[in-house]
Amino acid sequence: MLGKSHFNRRALLLGLSGVFAAFAVAPIRLQSATADQSSPQLAQSRVTLTGAGASFPAPLYQRWFSEYSKLNPNVQVSYQSVGSGAGVNQFTAGTVDFGASDVAMTDAEIAKVSKGVVLLPMTAGSVVVVFNVPGVTSLRLSRTALAGIFLGQIKTWNNPAIAATNKGAKLPNLPIRIVHRSDGSGTTALFTRYLSAISPQWKNGPGEGRSVQWPTGTGAKGNEGVSALLEQTKGGIAYVEYFYAKSNKIPAAALQNRSGNFIQANAQTSSATLAGIKLPENLRGFDADPTGPNEYPIVSFTWIMAYRNMGNPTKARALRQVLTWSAREGQAFADDLGYIPLPPSVQQRVIKAINLIQ
Repeated sequence: MLGKSHFNRRALLLGLSGVFAAFAVAPIRLQSATADQSSPQLAQSRVTLTGAGASFPAPLYQRWFSEYSKLNPNVQVSYQSVGSGAGVNQFTAGTVDFGASDVAMTDAEIAKVSKGVVLLPMTAGSVVVVFNVPGVTSLRLSRTALAGIFLGQIKTWNNPAIAATNKGAKLPNLPIRIVHRSDGSGTTALFTRYLSAISPQWKNGPGEGRSVQWPTGTGAKGNEGVSALLEQTKGGIAYVEYFYAKSNKIPAAALQNRSGNFIQANAQTSSATLAGIKLPENLRGFDADPTGPNEYPIVSFTWIMAYRNMGNPTKARALRQVLTWSAREGQAFADDLGYIPLPPSVQQRVIKAINLIQ
């Protein structure tokens, strides 16, 4: 009996040791195979990443980071919607782990970052012209009318330049009240770039940039602030990222594109514009005045700015994982929030660039 019991106990221990060995080896093999594939299921030490910048993509970024943390609770990402200008400043100063801007950093700005810069176009969206005019739910604005309004030359809603493209609309004799961004803004840069493309007077006057000297109007901070102020401003007109108009149910104007057609921003018209933007090797590309007949005119990629050399391998690995997941699986959340998913060819190039983060 003793010999048989000893034999069974010895066999059991040998079997269990084989099971333990299998479990001990398996995680090592998994980590080796997936370390740079950004699998959120990987075990790792707790990491907190901080980012700040553009309000334009903030709803999507915050959704990405929330969803990712559910898959990997060890990685927490905090993103502050402070505007593109502040995002570039904080990133340059090194006070965040990554930044975000609706306008890609220039060579001069990149040269100020000692850690090096990786620019990543993570999503795309549209800037829409929204309005609050009693009794008016749809509006078409010609290129001439749009520039004239923001130059302060067209002052009332029943002006002939507006009435000419809105036959049958009951446009009131109501002052036009402009609401614009008060902070340094990528949304402003995109909008003023378009105004500069369609109006020589705007180009030679206020010009384009994250901050400009507005001829008229009242400022508010962020897309959130502009949307809120517009809703309180009778006769108001403003520009915001499409998500903010969609989520707040604020009507947006159909804008006249270069082909002369009046185009409303939506997934189809914005995707058509995005498809025509060619990204060079540095992944900085835009089209200030697209030519396609069915293309909405103000569409752009928006960029995350990462350090080429973070100086912290643990954070660098976590950021690569988060951004790779966002550029791939995270694109599924874009359309519902009013953003344009990255085309597969752009996804591949972005993921390749993400691997430069060290």
